[in-house]
Amino acid sequence: MAARSGRPVIPVFVFDEGNRHAMPGAASRWWLHHSLDRLAEALAALGSRLILRRGNAARVLPQLVRETGAGGVLASRSHEPRQRAVERLITDSGGGLKLFPGNHLFEPGTVLTQTGAPYRVFTPFHRACLEAPAPDAPIAAPAALAAPGLWPASDTLADWGLLPAAPDWAGGLRESWTPGEAGAAHRLEAFLDRTAAGYADARDIPAGDGTSRLSPHLHFGEVSARQVWHAAIDHPDAGGAGIAAFLREVMWREFSCHLLHHFPEMTHRPLRREFEAFPWNHDDEALRAWQRGETGYPIVDAGMRQLWRTGWMHNRVRMIAASFLVKDLRLDWRLGAAWFLDTLVDADAANNSSGWQWVAGCGTDAAPYFRVFNPALQARKFDPEGRYVRRWIPELGNVPDPYVAEPWTMMPARRETMGLGLGQSYPDRIVDHVEARKRALAAFGRMNDDITL
Repeated sequence: MAARSGRPVIPVFVFDEGNRHAMPGAASRWWLHHSLDRLAEALAALGSRLILRRGNAARVLPQLVRETGAGGVLASRSHEPRQRAVERLITDSGGGLKLFPGNHLFEPGTVLTQTGAPYRVFTPFHRACLEAPAPDAPIAAPAALAAPGLWPASDTLADWGLLPAAPDWAGGLRESWTPGEAGAAHRLEAFLDRTAAGYADARDIPAGDGTSRLSPHLHFGEVSARQVWHAAIDHPDAGGAGIAAFLREVMWREFSCHLLHHFPEMTHRPLRREFEAFPWNHDDEALRAWQRGETGYPIVDAGMRQLWRTGWMHNRVRMIAASFLVKDLRLDWRLGAAWFLDTLVDADAANNSSGWQWVAGCGTDAAPYFRVFNPALQARKFDPEGRYVRRWIPELGNVPDPYVAEPWTMMPARRETMGLGLGQSYPDRIVDHVEARKRALAAFGRMNDDITL
């Protein structure tokens, strides 16, 4: 819209420090640095440049309008709570803010029940979206941007210190990802051409490459939800089960965004208020073991080590690891959500909080509190040969397939001949799942006895 006006355009990114709780985590800061670097290069190719400012956006943007004499601020609408507050402050300050639909298929707040209420369950929400007019196709990027006569001052990316200082822990991120629009376009094309047809089955196998890995590109706006949607429905395999399953997952992202729009407190409060009285444990040692991938449950530990190394975890394993934290260890889901926000490159307030609430049983699902993932059974079902576990836990490299999901079931003498000392070369289990499950269900049962669901 700004390019179509024919007037000079000043692209701006504000690193908003107005709320320390909304600051991106370490992995997201790494991605943000490289994403902005690629964006600056793309803008330079259009005869423009990217202006960087740091501070509270509600103050920075009106000040920049005064500096440049700009006619106003044009931006995509965000539905995260902090961004909506910033938008209101800029409007109240006379900054001339004009907002356009954000990175969604359907603008949050526009898909409602017949009574005008927000959907709280995915299936009817999904059905309503499919019955609504199709999302608009994306428009082409401009070939050039008109530049102002005088560019305002800008920070440099180095000023912001987004990259890790010594020790450099980002090697695995560099090996795994290519931030930027070009990286997003390549990943989308590769997924649709090589992987999407088998997505319905392959997406649950963590050892394979059966998912799109588009989530960080979507989060940072390097590809839009509408681009992904239309590329998928226009693909020759669009009628198959794989792309249908993939589009359903895209709609889950949409559902999470709509939930956050209607319930902005969901990042820190359970949607089912009765869970505010749930008796969570307080165990810093258990939390650290989970964070470090040292629980003694290989599928959980493999996922947590993949997360630390690459800034990403396979979705099936995310559910297993999350269930282990809130059900086996009975630690508050907000502790897990905070760790994911710091370590994920696709850390997204809506997806992260809705996913954790779903696993914890305090979200929109009617009665999921009794759903407790058995990590050993999950590993045997989705990683039967132990390829995923062995990739991230080399200590278990020689363990035979029947035991790699639960090495404690091997006879001690056999473990000893393999050099596998539980509690030494690899941690012993910090809890017994069978007993932990009983304790969790008992705690949920006591809570439900005291309330009316």
